[in-house]
Order: sequence, then structure tokens, then C-alpha cells
Amino acid sequence: MVVELQLCTFFLNGLFFGIDVQHVQEVIRPQGVTRVPLAPPDICGLINLRGQILTVIDLQQRLEMGESAMRSTTKLIDELEGFNIVVRSSDQVVSLLVDDVGDVLALPKNTVQPPPATLKGKMRQMLAGAYPLPEGFLLILDIEKILDLNFRSSFI
Repeated sequence: MVVELQLCTFFLNGLFFGIDVQHVQEVIRPQGVTRVPLAPPDICGLINLRGQILTVIDLQQRLEMGESAMRSTTKLIDELEGFNIVVRSSDQVVSLLVDDVGDVLALPKNTVQPPPATLKGKMRQMLAGAYPLPEGFLLILDIEKILDLNFRSSFI
């Protein structure tokens, strides 16, 4: 029996990523974000999702992939473009800002490979693996590492 890995896929700065669907609560369009003074650059701010206050993380910044083109700042509210993927880990629920969402893919778990050696820095450390596709790779993120307070220097 082949164990499948189901991934919610999305695009970020031209790269194709996936997150295990077990961690995905929902995908929503961006809404008004309240900025948090003195927050690190990878924190867009806070949103109210049906009474639950969530931190919005700029995933492109978190992975050190450069400045996100999805943010345009006004005086009080950030107007965000793209999509929010609401994810949960063992102890928190947050929203990840991404450029676009793809499909849910089911892949055989035994075909996932280690992250490509050509990737460096924080992005490589936060990957659970990569899946080869005819047109490139699907990079699989480790959501626990993305959200781990001890793994990164800034806060959530």
C-alpha cells in the first residue's frame, strides 16, 4: 500500500510550494489587516477571522525570498493582494500570505526527495522535501518549522 501525501499548493515569487493539508484550515481572500507597531518585517499584522484574531505572516519575507510585492501600505490598514492560507500547528493558528493558490495534490509519500542542494539559507531549512515535476519541483514546506518560535529569530 502506497501512503499518499496530500498537499495544498500555492505560488510564491514564481516558485511552486505545498503544505500538508492536515495543517490547512482554509484559504481566504485577503482582508483589511491591522498593522502591529514594531513587528518584524515578516509580520503583516492581524486579521479578525470570524471572531478569531490571527497573525498574518508574509511568507515571502519569512523564507527570505526578498520584499513581497503583495503588500501596499496605507496609514492605518495594509491592503493585501493574493491569498491567505490559514494554517494550524499544535498550538497556534496563523494566516500565510501567498501570491496565488493551486490545487490539492495527492502524491506518493515515497517519491518525495530531500530539498535541492542548490537552495540555501532559511528556505532550505524550512523545507520538508521536494517533489519532481516535469516543469520543475514542488517544494514542500514544514509548517512546524515555519511557525516554530525557537527556529527563527523574530516573533509571531
